[in-house]
Amino acid sequence: MIFAKNTPNNIGIAIYGDFLDFENLYNALHNVVGEENEFAGYNSARIRVLGLCYDIRHGLMGGLGYEFVDNGLDEDKKRRMELLAPDKNIYLKINVLWPEMLFIMLALNDFLELYAKKKSKTKYSTNLYAEPKVSWDNSIAQVKMLQAAVAECLKGTISETAYGRLLNVMNDRYVSCHGYLTQYIDILNKKLLK
Repeated sequence: MIFAKNTPNNIGIAIYGDFLDFENLYNALHNVVGEENEFAGYNSARIRVLGLCYDIRHGLMGGLGYEFVDNGLDEDKKRRMELLAPDKNIYLKINVLWPEMLFIMLALNDFLELYAKKKSKTKYSTNLYAEPKVSWDNSIAQVKMLQAAVAECLKGTISETAYGRLLNVMNDRYVSCHGYLTQYIDILNKKLLK
């Protein structure tokens, strides 16, 4: 299962998952953002999401770090189950700067809606996720799981009031990444690093 923690100096977020989690997330992100020029006006946002995919791919190759995480098997459980097993699992890890991750979260909202419209039978439905073809889609579930993990980490990082305001902005239907020039994210990343 994907989960996230703050990096030590609160500069970014560390995203953790086992090999299958990262592989499924990688494939889901590629499915949701579509092919090049498929969603006109979202090319810059697409490149940012694909940058996250690049990090995930390098994480899958073992180049970005790992951590041993308790798997819930203590000595009593192992004895009862007559099982010889380790008490920790290895989780892969990638780090993403906060401005980058927050923008990707916003962009994924747009991409999920565009992807759901593409999969939907009725193009003008008010609730695209109500259709079975869309609501049971694995790619949507994987991306939502990433967003939930990041939101949970964010909740423990900032005040409750700031968290509420940020979620309202991120889930506002009037906020869009359409036509957004993402160089500003680089400026924010640089400011944060200073």
